[in-house]
Amino acid sequence: MNEIATTIAQESTPFGALDRFLRRQLLNRMRGLRHGRLILHDACGSVELGDSTSAHPDLQIHLQVSDPAFYRAVARRGSVGAGESYIDGQWHCDNLVGLIQLLVRNRDLLDGMESGLARLGGVAMRGWHAWRRNTRGGSRRNISAHYDLGNDFFALFLSQDLMYSSAIWSDPADTLETASARKLEQICRKLDLKPTDRVIEIGTGWGGFALYAATHYGCHVTTTTISREQFAFAGKRVAEAGMGAHVELLLKDYRDLDGQYDKLVSIEMVEAIGAQYMDAYFEKLGRLLKPDGVALVQAITIEDHRYQQALRSVDFIKRHVFPGSFIPSIAALMAAKTRASDLALIQMEDFGSSYAKTLKAWRQRFMAKLPEVRTQGFDERFIRLWEFYLSYCEGGFRERSIGVAHLLLAKPEHRPGPCEPQKWVFP
Repeated sequence: MNEIATTIAQESTPFGALDRFLRRQLLNRMRGLRHGRLILHDACGSVELGDSTSAHPDLQIHLQVSDPAFYRAVARRGSVGAGESYIDGQWHCDNLVGLIQLLVRNRDLLDGMESGLARLGGVAMRGWHAWRRNTRGGSRRNISAHYDLGNDFFALFLSQDLMYSSAIWSDPADTLETASARKLEQICRKLDLKPTDRVIEIGTGWGGFALYAATHYGCHVTTTTISREQFAFAGKRVAEAGMGAHVELLLKDYRDLDGQYDKLVSIEMVEAIGAQYMDAYFEKLGRLLKPDGVALVQAITIEDHRYQQALRSVDFIKRHVFPGSFIPSIAALMAAKTRASDLALIQMEDFGSSYAKTLKAWRQRFMAKLPEVRTQGFDERFIRLWEFYLSYCEGGFRERSIGVAHLLLAKPEHRPGPCEPQKWVFP
């Protein structure tokens, strides 16, 4: 520990009076840290916070501050400022996922970081977020900001099927490819897909589900996206697979879809619609399905009791990764479904622990491909942003502050088939 402190002292930018004051202020807020230990090192020395026992050996975190601008960033913009300071290389950590877990376990202290001057920063960020509203034009801009980073970039760390959503793990020995294929297979089975089915997919991604369903179940899939990069790439994959007769690609906003289908799929797309449009989303789902149709929605979810607070705030993900996004709660999803459609929830399964494993696999693959990331033109700030993003999400899923669920929804005239799940599932 002394060696770390000495190294930091040698490499650090000098502390001014304001920096020392803000440091004391932050440390005082964190004095009540529990469920693990945080050892902070900077030019002023080392400070240990948290449990003095070894009750939580998995969370013994060393955080090294090399630039006192870190304290100013936290004071101005709270937890988002801390993330931005990481992007700027002002601090490092020996276990970034563990740090996120520790902060989630101490949400009351984490919320305290958003007080004082940080509230003004929060007001500014909320104004920015409101400007990113998901109108038709706004949705295209928001989706492009993330998904149009380049197909070659995402191919560096996603599974071979290019599914950018949670896989389903059942064995520690699973590979990402195995777990991703399992997720696609479970979706098809829950929908009881048949060769005669006409399926509509909202959110194409890079065509992974459409190709899997059409290839393995012989159904016809119409799939839509508003990302030009994804549309072009998915079209190429469909053509190369010789599945043009079974897969129809649309470059269209979900609100502009028409027709009626036997089955509907929406995999981690609801998070991009904006809370203001949830009723419109479920109304469209209901209208696109035949009277006996079935829909499967895969959604990232937040705890019900934290939903309203999350709506009023802008976190690191909204600000720097997915502009215009939000995370719904199960209760909010069900309320919107009930207000706007005649769909009934007939089965639900949460598999948040699988998302933690999925994110770990993505993060490890991403970090192993840094030379290729740099070759594609991305700089060190971008790399740190993505490392923080993937770690941030993984820590949240590990602590179950966020989850992911399959919601199976049915129209009134639907009757269960022999392959359809008949019960609620809560792992």
